[in-house]
Amino acid sequence: MNADPTLPDHVARLWADEIVPVITEYIAIPNVSVEYDPAWKANGHMDRAVELLRAWSAARPIAGMTVEVHELPGRSPVLVMEIPAANGASQDDTVILYGHLDKQPEMTGWRDGLGPWSPVREGDRLYGRGGADDGYSTFASLAAIEAAQRAGYPHHRCLVLIEASEESGSIDLPAHLDALGDRLGSPSLVMCLDSGCLDWERMWVTTSLRGLTDGVLRVDVLTDGVHSGDASGVVPSSFRIARHLLERIEDSATGRILLDDLHADIPADRVAQADATAAQFSIDDHYPWHGSTRPMTTGTAEQLLARTWRPTLSVTGADGLPPSGRAGNVLRPFTELRLSFRLPPTCDAHRALDAITAALTSDPPDGATVTFDRTGAASGWNAPPFAPWLRRAMDEASTIAFGNATEAFGEGGSIPFMGMLGERFPDAQFVITGVLGPHTNAHGPNEFLHLPTAERLTVCLAEILRCHAQR
Repeated sequence: MNADPTLPDHVARLWADEIVPVITEYIAIPNVSVEYDPAWKANGHMDRAVELLRAWSAARPIAGMTVEVHELPGRSPVLVMEIPAANGASQDDTVILYGHLDKQPEMTGWRDGLGPWSPVREGDRLYGRGGADDGYSTFASLAAIEAAQRAGYPHHRCLVLIEASEESGSIDLPAHLDALGDRLGSPSLVMCLDSGCLDWERMWVTTSLRGLTDGVLRVDVLTDGVHSGDASGVVPSSFRIARHLLERIEDSATGRILLDDLHADIPADRVAQADATAAQFSIDDHYPWHGSTRPMTTGTAEQLLARTWRPTLSVTGADGLPPSGRAGNVLRPFTELRLSFRLPPTCDAHRALDAITAALTSDPPDGATVTFDRTGAASGWNAPPFAPWLRRAMDEASTIAFGNATEAFGEGGSIPFMGMLGERFPDAQFVITGVLGPHTNAHGPNEFLHLPTAERLTVCLAEILRCHAQR
């Protein structure tokens, strides 16, 4: 059957009347991911968020749907919504739709009138933590299925999985996937809503995701802080030693990672894709530059590859350093740095972690006590080629919803679920997309959900479900 011309208007009403009020409530819940709130169960914020989304989901008029909070001892939950095939499609074929409901911590720098747990709507933007990353995914997934059924579209069996540990590296998800077992079915299509876009004018699909490894580097030189005038020149600075150790891994002049185990060859098709995207789009305006700061690399194609296929190091946190306004003349006893490494999609994250650990902890300068722990590693993902039917379906869906055909690009972030599903179901097709466009600033201050893009992506999902069933 052909597309229903009334479907976009129906989706727009769903968002305006039934989704925006509830996602506004969701943004107000400080359900940060388990890594950042070890007492998450006692604090109850995650359970509040899960119940809010469960109740909204269970109330949807979707034929035959079951809604379950899948729980395992000691682990964050997963929302599981199972929808049988509709309008003559196959129950033996499965579509998995994926998102997450846990959030990053608050971060500083929110502008006046905004805050992570204080949702504010300004025009098309709904500000607050977690709306775009990735609270909207539950609403978009079920609204798409609801709209498809209302339009009489066929769709195969659907399984919607919304996890609660993605921002902690999906540490709890593998156990849930193992426990769900045969309920995962044999998916021929996976649609993930946790990625980004380069503009608001089309559906962007992600063709690769970087891997991630991280940990906490700690350098101890004393048991107590001492007067810097008395000790400096004799007692080594823990900060200097930490800086020296980082120089083993990163060239501070260029940012290039020095360890071979963190690099990977860039496939020719991904280089060609970066060149094609660069011919049409610039990412210079994608970031909130301060003053005269400019990119580390020149040329849009090279910038696209640098943010998707080259390893990087970011220092994302520090301990042992008092606020500058309260910093006395003290030679501090230790420095602790949180290190986050983004890895090429095909890099082995565990081998990379071993190389990082060896570089940081071997032969410590001045006999300092050096540790690198609280580590994690998750390999990236490189998409299989799009099947011809899917390429056509995405272009048709994007044209219906946005007025323009789909574009593809590599994403610099990480979604561990994609690697897990890619290994389990190597023959599946993947549609990785999302609403994280220019200045949406996920993980940072002033994060916002661009509501028109969320609506249009919902339309795209419904149309792709139809095309998948009719392929």
